[in-house]
Amino acid sequence: MSEAARKLDYGTIWGNEEDLSVLTFNLNGETFAIEAIVVQEILDLLPETHVPGSKPFVSSVINFRGKVIPLADIRLAFGMDATETTIDSRIIVIELDLDDEPTLVGIRTDKVNEVTTLAKVASEPPPSVGMRWRADYINCLVKRGGEFIIVPNLHAIFSSRKDRAGTTQAPN
Repeated sequence: MSEAARKLDYGTIWGNEEDLSVLTFNLNGETFAIEAIVVQEILDLLPETHVPGSKPFVSSVINFRGKVIPLADIRLAFGMDATETTIDSRIIVIELDLDDEPTLVGIRTDKVNEVTTLAKVASEPPPSVGMRWRADYINCLVKRGGEFIIVPNLHAIFSSRKDRAGTTQAPN
């Protein structure tokens, strides 16, 4: 991804706002944040149904209010190892527009932390060098306290995993 494209993605998340309301959560010891506006619900772990032949990124589905929705493990998109569930593990149900269609997706997390506000002045686009993850999968990094909060580009993560037939692709 070019530097100009990364800056465009970075600017899109903030729009004209100086603050962004987010839900923070942990994956493998890293703190992530997604826009609170896309969050539909936070669930305790639910029974999962494995989908034979599916890719590891979205290998199962759950029943959410009578609808079957995919359950994603975005750790795999970032090249992290899958982990065992704990008492703190949760599922965040989000709604994204994918291919101009509202789509519900569950995201498995290690722990959900809080709804908070992140300041644009404390954020920066992901660096083009030295990242262990794909830069196009990250909208921005936000400094808070002594840590960085990663704001993933969920549209890029989920859109890149669909081929022309609509099936899910394995992570790179």
